[in-house]
Amino acid sequence: MDTRPTEPLARKAGLAWLVSRIRPRAGRTLVAVDGVDGAGKTTFANDLATELTDSGLRVIRISLDDFLNPPERRYAKGRSSPEGFVSDTYDYRRFVDDVLEPLGPEGGGRYRPKSYDYATETPLSPPWEVAPDPVVVVVDGMFLHSDQLRDARGRKVWDLSAWLEVPPEVSVRRLAERDGSPPDPDDPRNHRYVEGQRLYVAAQHPAERADLVVDNS
Repeated sequence: MDTRPTEPLARKAGLAWLVSRIRPRAGRTLVAVDGVDGAGKTTFANDLATELTDSGLRVIRISLDDFLNPPERRYAKGRSSPEGFVSDTYDYRRFVDDVLEPLGPEGGGRYRPKSYDYATETPLSPPWEVAPDPVVVVVDGMFLHSDQLRDARGRKVWDLSAWLEVPPEVSVRRLAERDGSPPDPDDPRNHRYVEGQRLYVAAQHPAERADLVVDNS
């Protein structure tokens, strides 16, 4: 029986480990790339998708950031609330209805890749698309090991999942370079995000729930 690595793998080794476990699978495969904001989830997921495609597999890329709640819901608990950041950022119901259920093992394959445009704060209802079979669905996003994304028996919905391990000072520095946000994790303007992610890690233990931990620092 295959076992998860007992220690975090380096980035290249983590990608290779995932590809080696995904390639033998039949049908649809749901893969999650989880991590704090600034952990490098999108780049890692894109690289994974590229390696899978180069190996001859068909891939669908989905980002949980395309399933945001509108501002009135995201900030219902206040704009500085860490609890609100964890609980209210994403529209999990729409994500489940449009992605996880149709692309899961019992789904019909008719899915929508996004429900919200953050740049314009606009809800979306794009045309339904039909997934090929077999296909690998690679999803990146925060909080992908949360209880909201577990099945009726309390099991995670992902066939394989990775947690990208990155120290707060590294992830916040990356965000500062990308978005112009404060580079100090203790800056009050980062409180909602840094503390919210700490709450998620403490409550949901994503490194334990994941099949693989990658040192992406």
